[in-house]
Amino acid sequence: MKTVTMKFGGTSVGNAKAISNVVQIVCDDINAGNRVVVVVSAMSGVTDALLESVKLAVDGYKWGYLSVSKKIRDKHEEALNILMSPGKERDVTLGKINDLLDQHIELCQAINILGESTARIVDAVVSFGERMSSKLVAAVLRHHGINAQAYDAGQYIITDRNHQSANPDWTETQSRIEQNLLPLLDQGIVPIITGFIGATPEGAITTLGRGGSDYSGAIFAAYTNSDEFIIWTDVDGVMTTDPRIDKRARVLPHISYTEVGELAYYGAKVVHPKTVQPIIDRGIPIYVRNTFNPTHPGTLIAKNGTYHNGVIKAVTAISKVSMLTVSGKGMIGVPGIAGRTFFATAKAGANILMISQSSSEQSFCFTVTDDKAYEVKQAVESELHEEIVRQNIDGVDVREDIVIITIVGSGMRGTPGVAGRVFTTLGQNGLNVLAIAQGSSECSISFVVAESDMKEAVIKLHDLALETVEV
Repeated sequence: MKTVTMKFGGTSVGNAKAISNVVQIVCDDINAGNRVVVVVSAMSGVTDALLESVKLAVDGYKWGYLSVSKKIRDKHEEALNILMSPGKERDVTLGKINDLLDQHIELCQAINILGESTARIVDAVVSFGERMSSKLVAAVLRHHGINAQAYDAGQYIITDRNHQSANPDWTETQSRIEQNLLPLLDQGIVPIITGFIGATPEGAITTLGRGGSDYSGAIFAAYTNSDEFIIWTDVDGVMTTDPRIDKRARVLPHISYTEVGELAYYGAKVVHPKTVQPIIDRGIPIYVRNTFNPTHPGTLIAKNGTYHNGVIKAVTAISKVSMLTVSGKGMIGVPGIAGRTFFATAKAGANILMISQSSSEQSFCFTVTDDKAYEVKQAVESELHEEIVRQNIDGVDVREDIVIITIVGSGMRGTPGVAGRVFTTLGQNGLNVLAIAQGSSECSISFVVAESDMKEAVIKLHDLALETVEV
């Protein structure tokens, strides 16, 4: 008997037809004799709607957030009415969803009175999406004869108090899953668990960040000792590039943990960047498959990927980023400038996506998301104020019209000439590179180009990947 953890994304539970596919997938695995753990996202669009309700409440627009709440209620009620026959079970489930939405309105009213929200309140509000969808999916599975029960992930995933991007307490989380969740599987229960959500030791709701349902699914896969972790989404697998940029994009049948980590970090939205973290040491295979095309084998993510004579597997691009440059002749030989810069960046709440430094030590640059760029600029200039006054540092320049492009492939490790081919291709097509970074793993090369060059750069580099990619 295998234990399989499945995570279904927002589009996979987005409406009645999608949920019907989920039911069929879960039933097929159970009928095959497997134990199944199900992790669900909110119905598509619901998390964004809940965030909008917070903004409306802060602005004092009562009828706005009441209208949002009603639309969410109608969305869930419509799905229930289509998927379940009239009766007590349907009424009870709808009552539970209505209770959650009543709490949603109460929170919005409190925000309205205060005129502001906090990260803790936002976490509480957005949690309603997963808490409703888990109850809906569990009820529909019971309607089809499956012994399914809905559970809040906060019962199992214990985190720090870093609301909106919480970090799990691994020891306590493992203990709770082993002591409280595994016995449910032994009893033949199919747990339907909220993705994206955790809780502090005191029980306050936290979230793992947008897209965090993959991450929480991986946590449950790890600590239930699952034989497989399947991410069910709305595409056939991890692709060689974004099909919206290049329609020739193909599904990669095999990819390594390291490769998918690089792809996820640099813009591929199929898998959350932290997904492999809980399961990499356990060697649990991850499959990325399409809820709407369940016969397609999808992509297998495992410890070791495979490659032929081609070394580049995929090309990704991440936009809405800015490049900050710290420069000055007085920086040469002065220790601590970079460290203080990055500390100031962290204090500003920004994540550094890429770093590049000149060998002369006269400048270095790094990238952050657009929404944090000028806040980081101010923080760094404040930290380096004395050096700027003494003119050892010229200041911090911000360039917004850029993208980070990353080529990924474990076959690049130890293979000479890869960077040469990449930059020759860019040069031959008149595409200028603004900054370059390569990790010691040699699994990826990242570089910055002007936003206007993004599409052409991705397409030309995708040509290199398509030359020999295994399909």
